[in-house]
Amino acid sequence: MQSLNPFVAFFILIVLLILPVDVQAAEAAAKREQVPLQARTLDLHSAQCLALSGNPSISAAQERVAQARARLRQAMATWWPSVDITAGGVHQRLSDTNYALNRRIAAATGQGIDQDSMHYTSSLQATWLLFDGFYRRFNEERAQAAQFAEEEALNDSRRLLASAVAQAFLNAQLAQSSIDIAQASLTFYKKQLANAKRRYEVGTGAWGDVLNIQVQLNSASASLLSHERELEAAEYGLASLLGLEEAVLPPHLQLAALASTIKTVKGTIERPSDAKKLIADAYALRPDVRRLEHRLQEAGALAGMAKAPLYPQVRLAGALEGQREDDLPTSSADYGNTVGVNMSWNLYAGGADKARMVEAGHVRREAAYSLAALRNQIAADIRASLARMTEAEQQVRLQQETVKLVEENRQLAENAYNEGEYALIQLNEAQRDLTASASRLAQALVSYQSAQQQLLEASGRILEPFAAEPLNCLPGQ
Repeated sequence: MQSLNPFVAFFILIVLLILPVDVQAAEAAAKREQVPLQARTLDLHSAQCLALSGNPSISAAQERVAQARARLRQAMATWWPSVDITAGGVHQRLSDTNYALNRRIAAATGQGIDQDSMHYTSSLQATWLLFDGFYRRFNEERAQAAQFAEEEALNDSRRLLASAVAQAFLNAQLAQSSIDIAQASLTFYKKQLANAKRRYEVGTGAWGDVLNIQVQLNSASASLLSHERELEAAEYGLASLLGLEEAVLPPHLQLAALASTIKTVKGTIERPSDAKKLIADAYALRPDVRRLEHRLQEAGALAGMAKAPLYPQVRLAGALEGQREDDLPTSSADYGNTVGVNMSWNLYAGGADKARMVEAGHVRREAAYSLAALRNQIAADIRASLARMTEAEQQVRLQQETVKLVEENRQLAENAYNEGEYALIQLNEAQRDLTASASRLAQALVSYQSAQQQLLEASGRILEPFAAEPLNCLPGQ
């Protein structure tokens, strides 16, 4: 009987030991896939945090910053000398006429000559720009200002994204609140329809009441369907801003309900009554203001670069050159060297130098005017946001009081209708008033929070809560 190879036996033993572990791991993974993800509530702060960490436009802005940093390194490289090494080989074949002539000349001196020959060369060259009319200095300043401008553009993209997420999130919350209001109205009419049918069956109610309530029920159902589609569309827009794949919110992620009262959100400016102070703070905090300030510095550097051709350029150049026939130059005897200083000065270029300086001046004035226009727009945005916030706060308090009154009135109308003292039309009117008042209250709450976020955006403070944000944006993670 042939004995089993010890290596084969060892391999089989290892497989038998590992196989149960792999099976257990596969079973555990399958069980984990079957367990549904825990439902989590997505509030406004978490939504903004997710967008700032996952939106592709922010990644694109970060790449632009990296490009600007690379361009700065390119500008700094011009301060150093340039070193080049060259080598070459040339095959030469003389014409029959030249070969015959050169052979007679060589024979007269007792030398030989070939019609085919190889010539090899190699050289090491170095050039160093010593003076260029301060072009390199201004070019480095321009590249550095451009880098700072791109960094501020990244911050501004984050600011605008946080604001856009806030508006999309609040629109989704408003649609969600509208669904709740429509659902409450639907529940009310279902209850009234059941009561109306019972009264009709026992002979104390009219069939017209049943038909009328059924019409109101269908209207509430249609309103519910419409608001559900609005919520679906709003969630797609929100998911796109969050950077989620296929612009779809995951099923385990649920929007937080709209707050029923005015509350202070993270980063909110409490009682912002001093508009001038907010405007002054915005000038210092807004990244788009700082970006234009860096663009203005960049334009100043461009003006300096435009004047550089008015000065001469001075270069230091050196070369180590070797040449040899039929073989590569390898020994020091094959090499010679040259060292020199070159100066070039353009005296006239058809007016191009003057045109460049004029262009640079216009670029600088454009940047200054753009900065002034932005400052005016910031002041207008802050004052408008303050006005909207004050008006929305008053609307919230008014609608809260109205809803309480209408709720009491609807209850009275329902009791009176059940006792036969009110007609159905009065109950329907009371219910419509309640639905409309609840909708206006939801709109006022959303308007107030929207004004809060717009004020935070206009003042440049919308990103302050995310300055030291942890990686996990959702609560409970």
